[in-house]
Amino acid sequence: MRKVVVSEYVTLDGVMQDPGGAEKFEHGGWSMSYWDEGIGKVKFDELFASDALLLGRVTYQGFAKAWPTMTGTGEFGERMNSIRKLVVSTTLEKLEWNNSHLIKGNVVEEISRLKQEPGQDILVGGSATLAQTLMQHGLVDVYRLLVHPVVLGSGKRLFQNVDKVSLRLVETRAFPSGVVLLEYQPANQGA
Repeated sequence: MRKVVVSEYVTLDGVMQDPGGAEKFEHGGWSMSYWDEGIGKVKFDELFASDALLLGRVTYQGFAKAWPTMTGTGEFGERMNSIRKLVVSTTLEKLEWNNSHLIKGNVVEEISRLKQEPGQDILVGGSATLAQTLMQHGLVDVYRLLVHPVVLGSGKRLFQNVDKVSLRLVETRAFPSGVVLLEYQPANQGA
């Protein structure tokens, strides 16, 4: 069975909104000064352990605007542009980015079905509303959080509008920048 991996940049107060600064959120770009090669390796490894990106509309539109025109991104950029992209949206009609597929129907049913197919991980990044929907329905197998040593006080939070979720810590790693990787699985999931 495939795993749904929710991988997020978050602040100490749980904000996940606009870590790169593209959304023009008042605190946007908060993750940029903490980037290092170790974090780059985490992102590289998780992308290559996946054969699909699962994205909400806002994240998809941001990625689709940026990735196809970026230069000098090497294997990572090639993978981002070629990997299968599953886009959850009730408003989008047409997807321009290579290998993008629209999910308009019952998201829970569709993701449950996709998890049963053979393949690699299904990677979710950003996509706050989608991530929360997946959590509410028990569809997340791995929470990979890159916790940044900054408090913003406002912004979309990952665990907003979500009922209690009990998790089991499976990995921790600290980076020189002060970022800490925390990887969890649902507590009821086997080791």
